[in-house]
Amino acid sequence: MCRNIHTLHNFEPAASDDEVHAAALQYVRKISGTTKPSKANTEAFEHAVAEIAHISRHLLEDLVATTPPKNREVEAENAKARSAKRFAAA
Repeated sequence: MCRNIHTLHNFEPAASDDEVHAAALQYVRKISGTTKPSKANTEAFEHAVAEIAHISRHLLEDLVATTPPKNREVEAENAKARSAKRFAAA
């Protein structure tokens, strides 16, 4: 089950279609309470993922950023540093 949907807005390069789809999949998994739907629910599950990915792509395209785009590598390094600090203190 997903634990975290990552921010996709204001990165350079922009979020890929795969990243948007992965976020939509995480969202649908979270709200449906399942990582793999039953055969009876597969069509509805996949349709929801596709629709959410579609509207998410539109949202990302329409948002206006007032700050410079973030660098993915720098953000990943910062996240690792925060994680190391948090788990080292435990």
